[in-house]
Amino acid sequence: MTAYLNALGVICALGRGKREVARNLFAGDCSGMRDEAGWVPERSLPVAAVRGELAAIPPGPPWQHTRNNQLLLEAALQIRPDIDSAIQTYGRDRIGIVLGTSTSGIEEASQGLAQYLREQQFPAAYDYQQQELAAPANFLADWLQLSGPTYVISTACTSSARALISAQRLLDLGICDAVLCGGVDSLCKLTLNGFSALDAVSAQRCNPFSVNRNGINIGEAAVLFVMSKQPAEGHSIALLGSGASSDAYHISAPEPSGRGALQAMRKALGRANLQPGQIAYLNLHGTATAHNDAMESQAVATLFPAGVPCSSSKPMTGHTLGAAGALEAAFCWLSLSDGNSEQALPPHIWDGQPDPALPPLQWVTPGTRLASIAPRYLMSNSFAFGGNNVSLIIGDAP
Repeated sequence: MTAYLNALGVICALGRGKREVARNLFAGDCSGMRDEAGWVPERSLPVAAVRGELAAIPPGPPWQHTRNNQLLLEAALQIRPDIDSAIQTYGRDRIGIVLGTSTSGIEEASQGLAQYLREQQFPAAYDYQQQELAAPANFLADWLQLSGPTYVISTACTSSARALISAQRLLDLGICDAVLCGGVDSLCKLTLNGFSALDAVSAQRCNPFSVNRNGINIGEAAVLFVMSKQPAEGHSIALLGSGASSDAYHISAPEPSGRGALQAMRKALGRANLQPGQIAYLNLHGTATAHNDAMESQAVATLFPAGVPCSSSKPMTGHTLGAAGALEAAFCWLSLSDGNSEQALPPHIWDGQPDPALPPLQWVTPGTRLASIAPRYLMSNSFAFGGNNVSLIIGDAP
C-alpha cells in the first residue's frame, strides 16, 4: 500500500517551515552552524542549534515542559490544519503517532540531577517522565487528544527513519488511517560529551568524504509528516520503499565493507520495485567520520557503478541524531515538492579534497538539477550504532 506523505512540518538550523528550510537547503547555507562554548568542558564546538524563541508548551503536566517537546510543537503547529483535517476525516482513534528520538528531555533531567547533587534536592519542576523516550509522542497525543497507537522508536541515528517505516506498517495492517510520524532531538550536554569522549566531534564544520574529515557536528531538529492511505490534492509524494538491516558488527563502529548498508539499500529498491539506475538523488548519511564515510562510499559505489548524484546535508544541519532520518527524508520531500520550481537538490558542502582511499562519488553541485518530469525517485540513508542501517525511497506517487 502506498504511504502518502501529505504534509511536512520542519524546524532545524536551516530555519522554520518548509519554505525557509528549502530556500537555505538548496542554497547550501551553513550559517546555522556556529561555535558555542559550554557544552563540553574547556572546548568550543560548532553546533547547529535552532535560534530564537520557541512556542510555549500548552498548560499540562510539568514533565511535558522540555525543549525537545517545544521543537516538536513548532513542527506540529506548521501543519495543524492538515492534522485537524485528518482528525475530522478519520477520527481521533484512527490516527497514530510514531516518532524517533534519542535525547527526549534528558537535558532538563540532567539539570535536575545537577541541582540534586549540589543541594540534595530536585527542582520543583523535575519529573522523571521528562527523560522517558516515549515523552514526545505522549505529549503530542495529549495535546491533540489522539487515541490511536502512540510510541517512540529509539535506535540512535536511524530512529526517525524507522519511525516512518513503522508508520507505514500501521497503515498496511489497517490499524490506522493516518499517522503523524517523524522525529525530534534537541541539543544536550550528555550527547555532546558522549561523542566528544569517542573523539568523534570535529572542532570545525564537518567535512564529509574529504581526505581532511575529522568528525561530526551535532545539531537539533523536529520533523513531522502526516502519512496516510489517501493522497492530498495535487502533487503527491510518498514513501515508496524502505529497507533495514542490522549487521551487529560493533557497538559504535560501522561494518567496514558496507555490507549492512548495501543490504538496506537493496531491500528499499526491492520493495519499491526499482533498479539503482532509477534513483535520481541519494542523501547520504555522510557524518564526516573516518569509518562511516569509508563504509558508505564503498556501499554506494557497489550499488551504483554508473554513479548517482549524492550529497551529505550535515554541514548545514549538523547530525540531528534521532531526528536525522526524518529530516533527510524531508529534504527529499522538499526536492520533489511543487515549491522547488528550479528542481534544485541539496549541494554537497566540503573542501573539495577527495580521499584517494575512497571510491569517487558523483557530488551534487549548485548547478545540479532534478528532472522536472515525474516519476522521480530519491533515496535517503541512515546508519546507527550497533550496525543498524536504514534506507528510504521517497518519490512522486503513482
